[in-house]
Amino acid sequence: MTSRDEFKQAPHKLLVIPGPIEVADEVLFANAHPSMSHVSPDFVPVFGDCIHMTREVLYTKEGQPFLISGSGTLGWDQVAANLVEPGENVLVLHSGYFGDSFTECLETYGAKVDQIKAEIGAAVGQQEIETALKAKKYKAITFTHVDTSTGVLSDAKTIVETVRRVSPETLVIMDGVCSVASEDIKMDGWDIDVVLTASQKGLGTPPGLSIVVASKNAIKTFEARKTPVTSYYGSWKKWLPIMKAYESGSGAYFATPPVNLIYAFHASLTQITKSSPSLEERFKLHKQVSQKIKGVATELGIKQVPLDSNYAANGMTALYFPAGVTAADIVGPLGKKGIIVAGGLHTAIKDKYFRIGHMGVTVVDEKRGDVDNLVSSLREILTAALQK
Repeated sequence: MTSRDEFKQAPHKLLVIPGPIEVADEVLFANAHPSMSHVSPDFVPVFGDCIHMTREVLYTKEGQPFLISGSGTLGWDQVAANLVEPGENVLVLHSGYFGDSFTECLETYGAKVDQIKAEIGAAVGQQEIETALKAKKYKAITFTHVDTSTGVLSDAKTIVETVRRVSPETLVIMDGVCSVASEDIKMDGWDIDVVLTASQKGLGTPPGLSIVVASKNAIKTFEARKTPVTSYYGSWKKWLPIMKAYESGSGAYFATPPVNLIYAFHASLTQITKSSPSLEERFKLHKQVSQKIKGVATELGIKQVPLDSNYAANGMTALYFPAGVTAADIVGPLGKKGIIVAGGLHTAIKDKYFRIGHMGVTVVDEKRGDVDNLVSSLREILTAALQK
């Protein structure tokens, strides 16, 4: 039988889209754990450890994690079903494709949603947020920390400061699907009420785990709601006792957790929180690699989708195709060199740009050579496309 130290995943093309991302051999090996009962005394502490380590990644001591089988999208449903009652107002800060999606989810559960829409490549300004909060009482405000469709990084800390100054009772909800573990997030220090994310991006685990962390204030809001929760599977009334049971060392059941995926998540969280590089060093490495990749584009005169480099994500890069160049000139040739990048997602510019993900093991494990391979191939193919 192959041991963890002996295991190497099969040769494959380098996956550098903005999620799913490459996963470490140790994580993939953990995902192949023998089938295990979800209430086994061997499994329960693994789940409990994942709850503890999830807090560490977000620098929260009191946040309540919910680790539930599902995609990151399930996090929207949890917010809409547990924290917003039908007819209540929600303000969505729109910096790309996912602002529209979160809006649709909230409206499905009966919320009345207003959007503040930034121009493509920009984040919503603080003055616009302040004006909206003064004009109407909102139960919650949501923003996408890194919108995967544009590569725009919103200023989470400043958004929370604005909300607390103008409308302190409004819940602040952060969609961190494309930012957790690649961007520095201080959940307690910045006073964020909910961070929702997923396993397959910066957290370096295969897809399939919805991860939501709720503040004490968010839990109190949930407990004080006047109407029934509007979801069955996503109800915190069902899941909160389960999470508390696993954390306290005893198994419990509402719906079967993804046991093997929890083993994989545990392996990845252990690398992120207990190993070298440290969490702080990981964030620095993500910034350095981001600058390196974006530097190639700048060197060749290729324009980023984010209008301001201060609002460009550190875990991904979105680049416009140069004039006369299409996806066939860049995405296809990169694929032939064994490197998979992503096409456009934002509907207004879908065919005008492409996206590169640089998160997790690709960034922090220099021995793999992923970044050097990506940078040299990107420079070669962009240069050739410009000369055609």
